[in-house]
Amino acid sequence: MAGKVALITGAARGMGRSHAVRLAEEGADIVAVDLCADLETAPHPGADSQDLASTKQLVEQLGQRVIARQADTRNLKELQSVVDEAIAEFGHIDVVCANAGISGFGFAWELAEEAWQEMIDVNLTGSWKTVKAVIPHMIERNEGGSIVFISSVSGLIGVPTMAHYTASKHGVVGLMRALAVELAQYNIRVNSVNPGNVDTPMVNNATMRKIYLPEVSDPTPEAANNVMKEMSALPTGWIDPREISDAVLYLASDEARNITGITLPVDAGMMIPNKLQ
Repeated sequence: MAGKVALITGAARGMGRSHAVRLAEEGADIVAVDLCADLETAPHPGADSQDLASTKQLVEQLGQRVIARQADTRNLKELQSVVDEAIAEFGHIDVVCANAGISGFGFAWELAEEAWQEMIDVNLTGSWKTVKAVIPHMIERNEGGSIVFISSVSGLIGVPTMAHYTASKHGVVGLMRALAVELAQYNIRVNSVNPGNVDTPMVNNATMRKIYLPEVSDPTPEAANNVMKEMSALPTGWIDPREISDAVLYLASDEARNITGITLPVDAGMMIPNKLQ
């Protein structure tokens, strides 16, 4: 990744921070973008400005340049402003990782309209606006590039009580596949990583643990980890964000120069239909 510049959304913490650090370890300069605010319908807290500052510091400690900016992926003007600044500073953007997202629960027929709309706006439309802000530059530069969408196993299978999340992540996979065809002529590769249960603040927090273990008054991370083990074929439990970042790194790098249009699950076998007991 030496000499490359990677723009990553949702970079203040969790998987986004992990992606930024992992790519920086391999020599990439980073454009870190995050909203740094709570969202009204999300059952988990958002990152804050200090989280984003910590990501910036971690990248700088690796000797790489970094631009860290607060921006809403639902706002194309804000994204375009960050992209323009990055190009002025670094000269180019080679990699885009559309990582920003939210989660939530509820039966499809019981979801509030606002919860459905915010989920689609952040996870799907925000991903589209992120790449829309960068693709024209990639095409004009004419040196190829890599786009990596962070979808989910929920983008490949049906997940109950998460219809809005599942629909948004299926949409991300569809967007990825369409762009892979459209951008192949420009040698811009487009793929998705589809994680299982990753140990991030979006999923491993008190509110979300209670959803997984409603019968327990105050579920611990260890108790939730046991649930994660039950949900996958491998006895992994929570997946470390760095393992998702390793997949992002591979797809972003020249090692994957002939790979485009794929979904890459990193899920500890969560989608295997039957687990031997």
